[in-house]
Amino acid sequence: MTHPPTTRAAAPGARFDAHYLRAAIGRIFGEPAGPATCAPLTGDASDRRYFRATLAEPVGGQAASLVIMQLAEPAPRGETDFARMQKFLSRLSLRVPALYWDDRENGLLFLEDVGDTTLEEAVRDSRESAHSHYRKAIELLVHLQEKCTARVGPDCPAHSLRFDAPKLMWEFDFMVEHYIGGHCRSALGPEARRELHDAFLPLAEALASETLWLAHRDYHSRNLMVRGGELVMLDFQDARMGPCQYDLASLLKDSYVVLDDGLREELVEHYLEQRETAGQREPDPDRFRRVFDEMSLQRNLKAVGTFAFQSVAKGNPRYLEYIPPTLAYVRQTLAARPDLSPLGDVLKRHVPGLDGPAPEPESC
Repeated sequence: MTHPPTTRAAAPGARFDAHYLRAAIGRIFGEPAGPATCAPLTGDASDRRYFRATLAEPVGGQAASLVIMQLAEPAPRGETDFARMQKFLSRLSLRVPALYWDDRENGLLFLEDVGDTTLEEAVRDSRESAHSHYRKAIELLVHLQEKCTARVGPDCPAHSLRFDAPKLMWEFDFMVEHYIGGHCRSALGPEARRELHDAFLPLAEALASETLWLAHRDYHSRNLMVRGGELVMLDFQDARMGPCQYDLASLLKDSYVVLDDGLREELVEHYLEQRETAGQREPDPDRFRRVFDEMSLQRNLKAVGTFAFQSVAKGNPRYLEYIPPTLAYVRQTLAARPDLSPLGDVLKRHVPGLDGPAPEPESC
């Protein structure tokens, strides 16, 4: 079995048909598979596509369904970063979907189906459970950082990647190009661009000087699945080394779930307590929170750029509704940090949506 037949796709957008799917499932579980239905799933903000194959009967007593990740292109020359990170995290007992088979030649990865309930959905359906779910997410994050960072080596894709100043500035410039210039159609001249760059660069350099930890990079409510009382991490292929506050900011200042300030502060405290229990006592909690604010500022501006890019460059407007709450985070951070006033003044002059009050997003 080398190339999926292309005469009739198993589902809209799939590069494989029902015959290939049935043969692949039989190969994975070591016994003939019966018929399977296949349906597309809502993907993330990437070029990957996802499909769920549901079996008429469980195969090998193991699975009644599985998920197929279809890469934008085949990857025959070596393992994908997703597969390498999956193996790295699995070896360290981090809960991620099992990888059943990596069909590199066809750019298809067959994964454990961990259901449909994201942290975002679990909180929306039962807001009183937000406290317990988010405490678990904090504990999982500390486990990820403490257990994995010291073991990052050449076998881990994050080994050679870090949030250095050029990378942080690239993400800031991405926002300038796609949000200010693309979505808002506000053409900035060379002097305005230089002013923005020079104002943001010291913050990027300060963040880049922080101690490095393994960062998931997209640790938020849509990439954490609630499954059987535990949380399962998704979308970890872009992991890199960065400040420990990076993933914490992604989780607690999430564009998709807005937590109330009291719960957010409680969760920051829980994070610090969990770190201390793991042997990483924070010597200066106030400084930790300052870096958290600065990291959230960078992370939120980057997210705004991503949402705008999806709309302008990809023709995918479904993320536009998340720009206002994300800009609200930026305004709140700047208002709470007088020492960031010089940077805030420049941002407010050039970034639409930062120069005035905005309605508070509904919070949990």
